[in-house]
Amino acid sequence: MAYLKETFLTIINPAAGGGRCRKLVGPALERLRAGGIAIEAIETSAAGDATRIARDAYAVGYRNFLAVGGDGTSYEAVNGLFPDALTDGGENPTLGFLPLGTGNSFLRDFGDQGVEHATRALLDRRSRACDVLRLTHQGGVLYFINLLSVGFSADVNILRQRRFKNSGQLGYWASIFLGLAQLKRRPFPVRVAGESEFDRRPCLFLSFNNSKFTGGTMMIAPTAATDDGLIDFVRWGPIGRAGLVRNLGGLYNGTHVQHPLAESRKTPRVEFDLDSPIDVMVDGEALTVQCEAIDVLRSALRVVV
Repeated sequence: MAYLKETFLTIINPAAGGGRCRKLVGPALERLRAGGIAIEAIETSAAGDATRIARDAYAVGYRNFLAVGGDGTSYEAVNGLFPDALTDGGENPTLGFLPLGTGNSFLRDFGDQGVEHATRALLDRRSRACDVLRLTHQGGVLYFINLLSVGFSADVNILRQRRFKNSGQLGYWASIFLGLAQLKRRPFPVRVAGESEFDRRPCLFLSFNNSKFTGGTMMIAPTAATDDGLIDFVRWGPIGRAGLVRNLGGLYNGTHVQHPLAESRKTPRVEFDLDSPIDVMVDGEALTVQCEAIDVLRSALRVVV
């Protein structure tokens, strides 16, 4: 099969960012073309389109992909590339980003300039190896490069998706304060590699991270690295409303992991012992699944950052 190595199959979600992407994508792609980047663009029109487009393009030889939109676009693209990229036996696929939607938390690990940083990385042909995390759940398998979270953070994300989807950072803050009003501390039985027992203690949230940030600027896993072959597992115990409000700033600078109720560790695998499906946030998406295990596909992807 002849790989179309120089062409970026560009998957555009024109509705991202409340339609912001539709207005900005033309000039952004023209700048890339002027810089010598070969682009073939396809627009999505419904949820799941980016997964289908990426899968079909990979099957006919594309190995360079560009996700144009928000976190959801890149999440769908990754799930189109895998698991086929694991069995192909050739070069790993490359994924670039143009965050023209609500945001791209994954890119924040590499710079805070958003679209400009992403554009320069593409023009400069910068890429690096990246781990992909794999969730096995009762209904199948999904893949992600940012994080999966349960508890308070998933509750906040569901509020944002349902009530503040196109409200940017203000939407995150509004969802956080609504989440505080409905605060729950629950057990999510989980066992990290090497341990014999499941941890069944109540907690505020559990987060399983490949990169540092979520919600644009929230540094949930300050020690995470996207190429170390490990999951950064962050647990925050049953902190109350007043304590959470006092320590809310720590979620943005990473100091929350120093709280007496917080724990952070690195592991190659985690397992769950759940009786039923739960709400999760995975790379900004709100899903309800019965999680079974998370493991790491080391350096399975190249990212343009």
